[in-house]
Amino acid sequence: MNLWEKSRKIAKSAGPGIITGAADNDPSGILTYLQSGFVYGFKALWLAIFYLPLMYAVQEMAGRIGFVTDKGLVKVIKEHYPRWILYTVGFTSAFVIMVSIGADLLAIGVIAEKFSDITRFFWLPAVSVFILFFTVFLSYPKFAGALKWLTLSLLFYVATAFCVHVDWLSALKATVSPSLIFNKEYVILFAAFLGTTISPYLFFWQADEEVEERDEEKKEKHLKRFLVTKNELKHLKKETFLGMFFSQVITWFVIVVAGQTAVVYGIREITNFDQASLVLQPLLGNFAFIIFGLGIIGAGLLAVPVLAGSVGYVLSEVFNWEEGINKTFREARGFYLVIIIATFIGVAFNFLGLDPVQILIDAAVLFAFITPPLIYLVIHIANNKKIMRDKTNSPLSNFLGWSAFVVSALAVITYVIFVL
Repeated sequence: MNLWEKSRKIAKSAGPGIITGAADNDPSGILTYLQSGFVYGFKALWLAIFYLPLMYAVQEMAGRIGFVTDKGLVKVIKEHYPRWILYTVGFTSAFVIMVSIGADLLAIGVIAEKFSDITRFFWLPAVSVFILFFTVFLSYPKFAGALKWLTLSLLFYVATAFCVHVDWLSALKATVSPSLIFNKEYVILFAAFLGTTISPYLFFWQADEEVEERDEEKKEKHLKRFLVTKNELKHLKKETFLGMFFSQVITWFVIVVAGQTAVVYGIREITNFDQASLVLQPLLGNFAFIIFGLGIIGAGLLAVPVLAGSVGYVLSEVFNWEEGINKTFREARGFYLVIIIATFIGVAFNFLGLDPVQILIDAAVLFAFITPPLIYLVIHIANNKKIMRDKTNSPLSNFLGWSAFVVSALAVITYVIFVL
């Protein structure tokens, strides 16, 4: 088997954990990491490593809940928790996710506008229709499979790091030496970093995708029931970790090249995408903006269906509608209508004259606010023997999960004190 065939096999076998990790580096995430590097340089590097075990632990719990119960996260909440929790989680999450859809679509629209000299207000609905066409009426798995290759453009950030004069010893020291700065600017970026790294919409997405993957395997093998074995859970953990690890490695290198670029050009913060693309100039020269733009478009095209699909899963489970990207529009009409409506509500946000860079960071901050209660629910469910039977959390999973809860809660409290 040659290298190309091996690569195709790996891409084809990439499941929910890998897609989740790739979608975590959406335009909102990339701009947040770039801004962190431009403003604080290497002092922001420790966050990439610090959040890795926390995001992995919570994401693995969400995936395991779907895998063991054969139900989405909201459906489990609906069956075992009071209605007020269900509606609060469902509607609040749906609203915040739709803001993020709008932010990512705006990023795509701005890049497309620069490439074509055609207004972003043409590209916003055009790109939305393009995404919805593949997601709703064709095959999202094939669409995502093609888009996974676009995420490889993120590797240009890694390559660029080796083309500039990085003080690697200083970078490594900063990675293992936490830097806390108690001012408004740092608190905002810390909250945004949290919201775009431990992203609540991915909890819903991965739980439901694990359910769908299970159901597909049952159909293919003509199984009446699906036994949850240790090997299956081991595979889920491995896949989830690989997705999260890839995401954070990219994050680390994005911050490195952003910090180095800030020194070279004397830029204190990013105010537009032209400045952001300068990080790739040492490697790509005049092609820097083109590759940067293609990376943003690819990341956005991968993330928007995941975001919209998460809203579809959430509201379908609240109202007991048929759901699933493995179903046709006729089979899951309500689910797909929610995806369509959520996407166009995201488009509508952008007719308010929003600043493209600022809204991407603000969307990440909004996620930070709903993260603590959702992490709490995920941990509570993952420890409930009535729900999870003998597949509850290990002591390590609980330690990491509660650590994620405490960190996210402190981030929100600090934001309220210093910013609001």
